[in-house]
Amino acid sequence: MNFASIRVITDDIDRLVEFYEQVTGISAERPAPVFAEFVMPTCTLAIGHSKTAQLFGTDAVVAASNRTVIMEFRVDDVDAEYMRLQPLVGDWVQEPTTMPWGNRSMLFRDPDGNLVNLFQPVTEDAVRRFAGRP
Repeated sequence: MNFASIRVITDDIDRLVEFYEQVTGISAERPAPVFAEFVMPTCTLAIGHSKTAQLFGTDAVVAASNRTVIMEFRVDDVDAEYMRLQPLVGDWVQEPTTMPWGNRSMLFRDPDGNLVNLFQPVTEDAVRRFAGRP
C-alpha cells in the first residue's frame, strides 16, 4: 500500500490553490474546475471544491472545519521559508522552533484554517531518521 494523497475540501478552490502554489512553489494541475492537485515526489495534495463533497454522500465532509490534521512538508531551510512566507501567511501558530524529536518546524493556518507544518530535520538523530526517504 502506498499513501497517495490528502484532499482538502474548500468553498473557495481558487483562493486555496493560489495559496498553496505560493507556499510550495509548484503549479497545481487542474483536471476539472472543482479539483486541483499538487503532485510532489512523496505525495499529492489534492484540493476539491465543496461541490465535490456531494459525491461522497451527505455531510461526509465539511469545508474549513479541520482541527485535527496537520499537513506537513519537509523543507531545506525552515528559517528561510519563514521569512519568505511572512507576507503570505496571516495566521501563525508557531514561529520556527526546534522540537524535542529533532525537527525545526513552524506552523501556520491556510486561508481555510487548516494547520500546516513546514519542518527540517536538524539533529543527528532526526537527519538519520529521514535519510533515504524521498
